[in-house]
Amino acid sequence: MKSDLNVGLSVDRNTAPLKIIHLANHVREIGNGIVNFMVDLACSQANAGHTVMVASAGGEYEALLARHGVAHLHLAQQPKPSKLLPMSVAFNRVVTREQPDIVHAHMMTGMLVARLVRVGRPYRLVSTVHNEFQRTAKVMSLADRVVAVGAAVATSMAARGVPATRLRTVANGTIGSPRRTIDAHASLPAPALRHPNIVTVAGMYHRKGIGVLLDAFSQIRTDARPAHLYLVGDGPDRAVFEAYAATLGIADRTHFVGFQPDVAGFLAQADVFTLASLRDPFPLVVIEAREAGCAIVASEVDGIPEALEFGAAGVLVQAGNPHALSDALQCMLSDDAAREAWKQRARTNLGWLDISRVNREYLSIYEEVIWRAQSSATSAPPVPVPMPGATEQNPAP
Repeated sequence: MKSDLNVGLSVDRNTAPLKIIHLANHVREIGNGIVNFMVDLACSQANAGHTVMVASAGGEYEALLARHGVAHLHLAQQPKPSKLLPMSVAFNRVVTREQPDIVHAHMMTGMLVARLVRVGRPYRLVSTVHNEFQRTAKVMSLADRVVAVGAAVATSMAARGVPATRLRTVANGTIGSPRRTIDAHASLPAPALRHPNIVTVAGMYHRKGIGVLLDAFSQIRTDARPAHLYLVGDGPDRAVFEAYAATLGIADRTHFVGFQPDVAGFLAQADVFTLASLRDPFPLVVIEAREAGCAIVASEVDGIPEALEFGAAGVLVQAGNPHALSDALQCMLSDDAAREAWKQRARTNLGWLDISRVNREYLSIYEEVIWRAQSSATSAPPVPVPMPGATEQNPAP
């Protein structure tokens, strides 16, 4: 269900399309959830008739952006203080030429650059907080509107001092993603998986709970048909986890398949999908697993419960507890009827996880912040009408 913390405003629509620049470090197709989200949103906004640009160091998604009418502007971005001035000079040239209505920052570097360049310029600045557990997330609060990707992130950012007048919540959604169209045609089919199996799609990082998952998998009882674990994703800790699987004696049943541009083929073959994250604001892969009709077992942490409708669409277990995770996976694998019931629950009530809903809510926030800027120059501004879902927790400024 959509979070009650989402409080965008319904304002008088601009007759002209908005001009929007999204900022991120890159647009590489490497499984980065922030980049994937930004690409989905930018393409959706362009499809809706707005003039949309993405400024980044570039990557494989440039071709997809172009197909949807999103211009890519090359802007090298590195999270290094020594690079801040030249990045700001380069972005200043971009905004001088393009004159955007909205600059939307998705990462800390872009946020700093956009905030510095904004001095004396009329564009409004919006940020999306994807990883609020990082210390640098506070930098994202420098925007005119700070958008949390889920209710848990909004609560955390409020606790870190972001006022309710500037804080908005737009829960992630990826169903209908424009990235699916290229993945379906450009990727090789997924290999045939052995059954029974457990599939996870995650970066090979400790934060994603891969070590916990390996511990849990090693505790699952085996019979005539031992289970297999498929880990889809890559990252700097992969070699550590491969060595750990060998230490646990499960290397022959643990398959590290690396990054896959299209995970649909793996999800379609999954007996059970799991995500053992220790921190995870609102992972897109949980939405993808639900859309694929997977039986899901995941950590009860951050935005994962919201994505699973607080246990209605998947089994939630304590984060970092391999015994609890092992028990839940064991039950899911051994009880065919229960597993089928959880698959059906995952597929229920998916409408709110569509990218079109995300697009509408972000456009409402853009219009709100533009209207606020314009109305401050008039003596008698009109009164905005709250959208459905507006609450006292985030009153309009």
